[in-house]
Amino acid sequence: MRRVRTALVGCGKVAALHAQALARLPNSEFVAVVDANPDRANAFSQQYGPAAFSNITEALAKTKAEAVFLCTPHPLHAEAAIEAMSGGAHVLVEKPLAATLADCDRMIAAARSNGVQLGVVSQRRLYEPVQRMKHAISAGKIGKPILATVAMFSWRDEAYYRSDPWRGKWQTEGGGVLVNQSPHHLDLLQWFMGDVTEISGIAANLNHPYIEVEDTAVATLRFQGGGIASVVVSLCQKPGLYTKIHIHGANGASVGAETDSGATFIAGMSGQAGPALNDIWTIPGEEHLLQQFAAEDRARFAREPDSAGRYHALEIANFLDAIANGAPVPVSATEGRKVVAIFDAIYRASREDRVIKL
Repeated sequence: MRRVRTALVGCGKVAALHAQALARLPNSEFVAVVDANPDRANAFSQQYGPAAFSNITEALAKTKAEAVFLCTPHPLHAEAAIEAMSGGAHVLVEKPLAATLADCDRMIAAARSNGVQLGVVSQRRLYEPVQRMKHAISAGKIGKPILATVAMFSWRDEAYYRSDPWRGKWQTEGGGVLVNQSPHHLDLLQWFMGDVTEISGIAANLNHPYIEVEDTAVATLRFQGGGIASVVVSLCQKPGLYTKIHIHGANGASVGAETDSGATFIAGMSGQAGPALNDIWTIPGEEHLLQQFAAEDRARFAREPDSAGRYHALEIANFLDAIANGAPVPVSATEGRKVVAIFDAIYRASREDRVIKL
């Protein structure tokens, strides 16, 4: 197994999950950590072992890092990713790929011009209940997917927004629940249903007066294959209820998962409240599997209650394997751009009070 020389950029909360994986994965040689705040970079250096830097270009030049893992605030993704790719490094970006489509396009163009790969973190694709759904849909077990729902009833309090100065502001976070908490499920939605053709929606701040951005959004989507979906995402339900995604097929069968119980976990602040579980499974002849799936997933969670890091580590390992073998990365920037296009369209639909065609 070839070890890929790796670097981490941005030492905020989610960076700890990346650093833990990069420090222990057998296919990673963790050589550099970069942060504009030297104290944070030095703290990560002392904890995980790589050299500390405040500049990406310098870090790449001195350590010959081949892959960069980007954990900066969303509006800063593009500049950091382009700098890393210009230095010849492959880049994996924490979700979302960027806060704007223009930034996505600049990043994708930089990847192509520098001959490197650019990917985005979408670790919920690796959840076992989600994998079962994908396999069933791909195998045609529900027929053509015709209807989908995403429901996120979560919670964020004032302490969360005060924990980092960039949170809750348009300029420094790029958006609210659509940009920060929802990208994983918008990604799963288009992964299951296909490309989106039109969107209508409303985004609003309903009970967080101390932030600029939205805490709630409601949208309807139409897909190229003819299916439709509803999306309801909110951070207004204290202490958090659940996040679910359900897919219904033309043959009447349905599959679904509760990916998060309670509030969605906050990297560096909270863990998963419970295991991800399939909560709907009506494929003819497979209805009995629902209890089996639940038993397997609860047993796995009992062995590893705070398992959020496991899925990050698995995605990072898969990304490094792709780099080492010259294979496509697991979730490409093109896939990441689709998510940004969805939340961008919801914002536009809300502002302009019209249906947005994609």
